[in-house]
Amino acid sequence: MLEIDGKICEEGQKLQVLFKPYDMPIELPATIICGKNPGMNLLITTQIHSGEYNGSVASIRIAKDIDPEKLTGNVIIFHCVNATGFWQRKRRYVPEDMANLNSNFPGNKRGTVGNKIAAWFVEKVFPQVDFILDLHGGKDNDILESCLFYPRAKAVNKVAFDAAKCLNVKYLLASSNCVGLYGYAANHMNIPGLLVERGYGCVQREEWIKGHMDCIYLLMEHFGMYALPYAIPHEEPVNYSCSDYITFEKRGVWNPNIAINQKVKKGEVLGTLTDFFGNEIQKVCAEHDGTIIYFIAGLCMLEGDEAIAIGVDEC
Repeated sequence: MLEIDGKICEEGQKLQVLFKPYDMPIELPATIICGKNPGMNLLITTQIHSGEYNGSVASIRIAKDIDPEKLTGNVIIFHCVNATGFWQRKRRYVPEDMANLNSNFPGNKRGTVGNKIAAWFVEKVFPQVDFILDLHGGKDNDILESCLFYPRAKAVNKVAFDAAKCLNVKYLLASSNCVGLYGYAANHMNIPGLLVERGYGCVQREEWIKGHMDCIYLLMEHFGMYALPYAIPHEEPVNYSCSDYITFEKRGVWNPNIAINQKVKKGEVLGTLTDFFGNEIQKVCAEHDGTIIYFIAGLCMLEGDEAIAIGVDEC
């Protein structure tokens, strides 16, 4: 049996729920699945950024496919955390207050909508779970390779990293984020977790949806929760314990000259920022040898925007 904010799911049951955090007029669709056998509690979240669709579709399919009779432990699946952003077709932020839920934790239950959503997870959901899988995809102007972030936090690093190595993503990136959904839980509540990035452009693709589904099944198999329903090929991922995140100093027109998976050398020009007359504002160069994991394809860039992520060969 599992209870979350007054919603009770019994052993061997699958419960579809619309949560209303702190009785706000917002409905967060979720499925709670309680296995026939006792075990750990796995939390799966999608659409923290409401234009990142592939994880949401994968979670809907997974929720329908999991058989509680064959499940060890419990699975809590939030199919869309930023629900108002989804319904208002806002690609990234909570529209009521422009909160970015991936940098908004622990929130504030007496604050604005985004703060309340974050605080509700911290108070009502996190205390019930043992591991978090947060599914993401690139922004509408991102190009990215499949990758995941795992926490550096010492208390949970080994559990998270061991799980990360079992998933079918190309790159593993150590992260110090402590204000996002999984990052806050790892650093402040000692709950291990992973953030998986797959897909981009605010579109659905079957290969990306399938990739997220594979990750969920592989993670459940890793923890002894569920047998794989189909064969999933696995290649050893590339781990980067250090990464560079290149940002813009000023706003301008971005002209990248790179591709995902490209190997770059320190000092190599990766693109230029110009004005609308083609006058150079900033030349963007690699700070270390490494691999392009993801980048913004263009065109409008604002001061402080993160342009490129590079897995660094040597820290």
